[in-house]
Amino acid sequence: MSRIGNKIIQIPAGVTVTLENGDTVVAKGPKGTLSQYIGSEISMELGDGFIKITRPSEQKRHKALHGLYRSLVNNLIIGVNEGYKKNLELVGVGYKATNNGNVIDLSLGYSHNIYLVVPSELSVATAMEKGKNPIITLEGIDKQLIGLVASKIKSLRKTEPYKGKGIRFVGEVVRKKAGKTASKK
Repeated sequence: MSRIGNKIIQIPAGVTVTLENGDTVVAKGPKGTLSQYIGSEISMELGDGFIKITRPSEQKRHKALHGLYRSLVNNLIIGVNEGYKKNLELVGVGYKATNNGNVIDLSLGYSHNIYLVVPSELSVATAMEKGKNPIITLEGIDKQLIGLVASKIKSLRKTEPYKGKGIRFVGEVVRKKAGKTASKK
């Protein structure tokens, strides 16, 4: 039994969901339009204000696809209605971030600056306040794309476990290791 797959997806007011060609879900809302392919094995029932996704059998593959496609369709509906937002924090002395349109200029302690072009579907904002860590904000309607870009930015300077320097999500807890001196007594 897929607990996630069995949940009914509520369609909020202002969002229209259609099924094209029997295998593509298209969601239109105030923030934009997104579409998602759904395999022919999984069926979707479109009712008045709700969506129910069902699977044909109890095979392990069908159970996995059931929960996956339910989550993807739910992410579409939330994205076109509310949108998604991720905040990244640069922790380290001299780390800086600025943006010019969708190009981020990162100074991460290397001998050179790193320029990263963000897809045009996302909007980028950087904030640098005195006494606080620089913050990069990614906003958009596609949850998968925001996660992909955020992980790419994080991979440019991974958080190290001894001092906690690097790029991380705002509020992310980093477990710190004890250094060499902790073992000596």
